[in-house]
Amino acid sequence: MIDTESNISRLVKSKPRGVLLFPDDFNKLGTPAAIRKALQRLREKGFIRQVAHGIYVRPKISELIGEVMPTAEEVAQGIAKRDKIKLVPTGTYALNALGLSTQVPMNLVFLTDGAARTVKVGKRTIKLKRTTPKNLLAKGEVSSLVIQALREIGKDKPTEAEIQKIVALLKKEDKKILMHDIDLAPAWIKVIMQQAIE
Repeated sequence: MIDTESNISRLVKSKPRGVLLFPDDFNKLGTPAAIRKALQRLREKGFIRQVAHGIYVRPKISELIGEVMPTAEEVAQGIAKRDKIKLVPTGTYALNALGLSTQVPMNLVFLTDGAARTVKVGKRTIKLKRTTPKNLLAKGEVSSLVIQALREIGKDKPTEAEIQKIVALLKKEDKKILMHDIDLAPAWIKVIMQQAIE
């Protein structure tokens, strides 16, 4: 047990601060039970912090505010990388990411091809909703956000200012990728997206 703990702490020290740590990262260093126990002890000693269930970090240190914990967004990306799954932001989170809303959502909702689950990160929640492959086919970072943001706003609801902003953002997207993604959008969203090509 002590060996597992000291081996884990050595490996953690070799990684940059702020990197998310999952029990699976230490599979070669002991049995799942020994790894869990070692991580628990390292947490109790204050060497690492628990971010969410089964997710740890050695926080970055800021001169101004001390420990800097990963954001819920970083945790979501970390889970996606670990599980090799796709995540597409939806709802108010998509609106916020595009700058169409100043509201910072407490709940981040993502469509995914992985398992549906909810992860609590401090006061915020990450919700992964399993969806059909078609909803994850959009390739562009901006265009996939636009499709989800417009779905959140609703048909016939976007203001002229919102449409102008969306079109301006879409113009920065690679044209080939944009054409591909427009084909995947519902008809009324297609009409808005096509303005970026005309």
